[in-house]
Amino acid sequence: MKKTFALLPIVLLLAAFTPASKTTDPEIPADVKPLLEKYGCTACHSISRKLVGPMWTDVIAKKYTAKRIIQLVGKPEPQNWPGYPPMAAQKVPKADLTKIANWLSAKK
Repeated sequence: MKKTFALLPIVLLLAAFTPASKTTDPEIPADVKPLLEKYGCTACHSISRKLVGPMWTDVIAKKYTAKRIIQLVGKPEPQNWPGYPPMAAQKVPKADLTKIANWLSAKK
């Protein structure tokens, strides 16, 4: 009985940190996810967790056009994201960047 009560706080703690349901998060399309990994986007951005950069859901909430996202990846404007370290300009082939930007801009 004492062992059960000793484990109870651990179980409750783990339950408190259970990831949120994915039903509210936008899905990353199967053709976009490998690009995010290939170009290192996932090192700083996550779909629903703040890392070095803003979450994908926060980027989506800005409602940028695909053209604007492409511009910002090539020439970031840190004033758009106060509280985050400035992003370095990224060199992503246009076709791949367009696919990523279209995903982010379509989720309005």
